[in-house]
Amino acid sequence: MKVPHVRRRWLRFAAPLAAVTVLLAGGGLAAIETETVGDYGDGVLWALSLMTTVGFVGGLPHTVAGKVIAAGLMLCGFGLLAMTTATVSSLFVREDEAPVEERERAFEVQVLQELRSLHARLDDLEKPER
Repeated sequence: MKVPHVRRRWLRFAAPLAAVTVLLAGGGLAAIETETVGDYGDGVLWALSLMTTVGFVGGLPHTVAGKVIAAGLMLCGFGLLAMTTATVSSLFVREDEAPVEERERAFEVQVLQELRSLHARLDDLEKPER
């Protein structure tokens, strides 16, 4: 029985969600951080650099809202990087564990057969003699 790869399904949504987050945050930064961010394009570049954990491009945010957006982008970037790394790593681990899982399944089948055999023998012993 093959187990579906539920853990990797999130990857289909991660890239579009990250792109939308960068675009929205870029607009927010362009609107809020007028001293540091010149226009929407600069805001998107700034948001992308924060999301990819590169750092600030052109200077630090001056407003509290800009700092909050920057912190949120950094946390999202760290989380996305960690989850992507873990997902790719799990592909390699899964390949290595396949032979071990097969041996465990074969052992479980053998144990269940032995238990059924013992159960049948016990049933024979418990039957009243006729």
